[in-house]
Amino acid sequence: MAKVSNKQTVLKPQDLYVLLALLSRGGGSVGYPELAEQTGLAVSAVHGALKRAAAAQLAMFQDRRPVVLKTQLREFLLYGAKYVFPPIWGSLARGVPTGYAAAPLNALIAPSSDPVPVGADRICDGTLECLDCTIFRSRAGLAASQGGGARCEPGAFVSFGSGGGAQG
Repeated sequence: MAKVSNKQTVLKPQDLYVLLALLSRGGGSVGYPELAEQTGLAVSAVHGALKRAAAAQLAMFQDRRPVVLKTQLREFLLYGAKYVFPPIWGSLARGVPTGYAAAPLNALIAPSSDPVPVGADRICDGTLECLDCTIFRSRAGLAASQGGGARCEPGAFVSFGSGGGAQG
């Protein structure tokens, strides 16, 4: 029996990123390689993002060049993106403050009683396979060769968000 395929095109967050990058370039004609360089994505990823955006009627192609449909994109950003890309809240964790809890927004927005959003760091388990320890050891080796030195210990709070180091 033949398998029936029902391919549904689904926007990805990177599609909005590519559309906003295209919009930031102004009205000039731009190719995939230029957008790929600007966004840091592969040319094939940019192509796929623009194809999905065109299917969602957020962009179109004129003379084989992508054009953002500004009215539709604005409407989607204001009213649809929060439903398509809902935030995924994890459990409470220690980490580096992000979003409104990080500079410069933390000086402009009054804190609430809610915990601040963080980019979670990891607690070292002391195994040789611990990726954080491997990265820390390579950075500590560099620091040792420059006159400093440190080591990652089991249970240490490992954070590389602001220059590297372990905090206990």
